[in-house]
Amino acid sequence: METLRERKKRRTRESLLRAALELFTTQGYERTTVDEIAAACEVSQRTFFRYFAGKEDAAFAVQEMTEAHFLAALRARPPHEAPMEALRHAVLQDWDSIRETVESAVPMELYLRMYRTIESTPALLAAHLRRSTAVEESLARLLAEREGVDVDTDPRPRLAVAVFGGVIRVTERQWCLGRDFSLEAVRSLTVSYLDQVSSALQGNWRAN
Repeated sequence: METLRERKKRRTRESLLRAALELFTTQGYERTTVDEIAAACEVSQRTFFRYFAGKEDAAFAVQEMTEAHFLAALRARPPHEAPMEALRHAVLQDWDSIRETVESAVPMELYLRMYRTIESTPALLAAHLRRSTAVEESLARLLAEREGVDVDTDPRPRLAVAVFGGVIRVTERQWCLGRDFSLEAVRSLTVSYLDQVSSALQGNWRAN
């Protein structure tokens, strides 16, 4: 059971996170200072740094939660599913259940606005691509573990994740360029683009 002190810390962190994302999405990431975020919550700069290493850490805090949620969804997929099938089901399951994860920290609408801010801010986009590389490595190792192959000698786990990651990047880009910024729209695009992936990586990898 959460103690009073733990609840107070959680609420302070959530308040700082929400203030940061609101400022990033309304006045711009580069123009927002840590002092402004702290002031919006009536706390000190020192308090901000107790919860976040810096602005970038705050900008990607909710995304880290959703990435962990996706990895957990993939880990829980039935072992009989082929790798690309497991990735597909995991990402669609993630979109279907992401609202609860996101709204434990910030409103869904704010998360989706921040998603677009990341895509349109060069410094954040560069950080996003850098961080995506680490996530993709975790995915590749998880696939290798599921399939019983060595990720360092068998290229298929990283190849599958590279293809999957490419689809997700196209989805993100096209969604941000479109007019419908709803959760349903990004999920629909994900389905559409995954459907167009070549069948080259479909099927089981296990030896018969």
